[in-house]
Amino acid sequence: MDSTEKKLSIAHLHWGFPPIIGGVETHLTILLPTLVNLGHNVSLLTCNAEGCKGTDQYKGVEITREPIMDLNWLATRGLQGIEKQVRKVFENFIDKHKPDILHAHNMHFFSKTHARILDEIASKHGIPLFLTAHNVWDDGVFFELSTKINWTHIISVSHFIKKELLGIGCNHRRVTTVHHGINPEQFRPDINPSRIYKKYPQLKNRRVIFHPARMGLAKGCDVSIKALRLIKEQFPDVILVLAGTKNIIDWELTQQKDIAYMVDLVERFNLRDNILIDTYPLEDMPYMYAASEVCIYPSTAFEPFGLTMLEALASGKPMVVTNAGGMPEIIRDGINGFVVPMKGFEELASRVMSLFSDPELRDRFGTTGRDMVESSFTNVTMTNAILNLYYRHLGTAQPPQENATLEKVSAS
Repeated sequence: MDSTEKKLSIAHLHWGFPPIIGGVETHLTILLPTLVNLGHNVSLLTCNAEGCKGTDQYKGVEITREPIMDLNWLATRGLQGIEKQVRKVFENFIDKHKPDILHAHNMHFFSKTHARILDEIASKHGIPLFLTAHNVWDDGVFFELSTKINWTHIISVSHFIKKELLGIGCNHRRVTTVHHGINPEQFRPDINPSRIYKKYPQLKNRRVIFHPARMGLAKGCDVSIKALRLIKEQFPDVILVLAGTKNIIDWELTQQKDIAYMVDLVERFNLRDNILIDTYPLEDMPYMYAASEVCIYPSTAFEPFGLTMLEALASGKPMVVTNAGGMPEIIRDGINGFVVPMKGFEELASRVMSLFSDPELRDRFGTTGRDMVESSFTNVTMTNAILNLYYRHLGTAQPPQENATLEKVSAS
């Protein structure tokens, strides 16, 4: 960063961060270090987690962990009587980091107390308050906190999310879509999968389908299992990889019920030898993509974006998704993958089998997907778009970032 460019102090707030995993958490592991490598001071207030210190560093980002940001704990405790504690934690965090920008993620849901106190503090200190809306919900809390909190600007992660926000009355001039981005040096088509074969030898010499989402009915994992039963008839050596996990934000505490149902499906269809379920740390993900022939994400909810789509495309893998939410904005049917109807397990099976049967089609989809990521969906492209919004609302022109190369960012 040039000495003439303004360095910002940017304070982010979100309910989770690794070892808590999920789409927003992964997004933060990409965005925040990229901001650091572009020369900014970056901090994050998030939940506490087992084995983690109250204050720590992650690739140059200062992480502060507090119980009042732990949704799993709050779901059990309840939200009554936490105002004083929330205000104290927020004030101490802001006093310590003296941010130019406050940037909350998914704070338009879960807790009115957190959002309103953050709004009051931002107004008192005159700090622009940004929200990234990673999700939308059909309830009064979402409506109230999206429209009644004085967000300086809202970033939507897809055009689908923006449309939903406009539908409840948000001003279109105060909502900007910034699609996610990833580091294309981390996910590449030339990665050798031998590391993952050592860990999971059952994947070697198999037709691997990877469903890179935490296990749950909303993610369509039951649809994947139903499709697997049909695929196995033509490709007996197929194996489906599903991601179970313990470290997630599960506000409604429903995941274990979902997993029990899907395990029952596996047993009922006699698919135990055709399925792998485990927890995969972030560092293993590029190798899991490398071991896969096809990736799928048959969500049965209106998926806001799906960061794993970009990981698969950057890895040169075709992907099959449902026509749900923001996913068709990235996966173009017949161009870099296929789009099938929600709950369409037969269509999903058919598309996967056509990709298994046609290596040239797999290669064409994979090459096209990789090109799309490199041109439009990198971490630097995403981060510069967000910085542009910061500077606009600070009343200054955005400093040039052309010298921030992919190589520089990927070195962290």
